[in-house]
Order: sequence, then structure tokens, then C-alpha cells
Amino acid sequence: MVVRTRLRGILFPLMLYCVAGGIGSYFVWHAINGERGLKTNDEYERSITMLRGEYAAVQSERAQWQHRIDLMRGETIDRDLLEEEARVLLDRVHKNDLVVFLSPRR
Repeated sequence: MVVRTRLRGILFPLMLYCVAGGIGSYFVWHAINGERGLKTNDEYERSITMLRGEYAAVQSERAQWQHRIDLMRGETIDRDLLEEEARVLLDRVHKNDLVVFLSPRR
């Protein structure tokens, strides 16, 4: 009888501590490695910074294309391009231009 009560007095608290430790370790593991854990949060932050970099690159490329499209529209005309096209169409030159005459090929 004495052995049984002494054994029960030792094993029940020991079992209670083991179960509580197991449950606690379960929650700690999921807090670190789980679906919304710390490691997942770091991965999300890395992917967000990578996507922001790609977004900035795409935005700059879009701005370049938008500038090129604006040059072709009639609303905003680049004066240098307009002058160059006018000279080509009218066969005229500016007084400061250098003209090189080439002999026609035979």
C-alpha cells in the first residue's frame, strides 16, 4: 500500500508535467514553423521585397514605353523630332548642318 501511494504520488505529477510540456512544445513548434509562424512571416517579407523590386522595374519600363507613345501622339510633339522630320520631307538643311555629298554607285 505504501509503495502504491508513493508511486502514485511521483508518477501522476511527472505525467502531468510531461503532458503539459508536450502541449507547450506543440504550440511553440507551431508558433515558429506553422502556417502563420515566424519562419513563414520571414518568407513572406522576402517575397514582398522581391515583388516590390519587380514592380519598380515594371513601372520604370512602363514609364519608358509611355514616354515613347507620347512622342508619337499629336498632343505632345518633341520639337527635335518634328524638325528632323520636316527637314527630311522638305529636303531642306539648317545653316549649321554638315552635308556630305556621296557619288551615286555605278
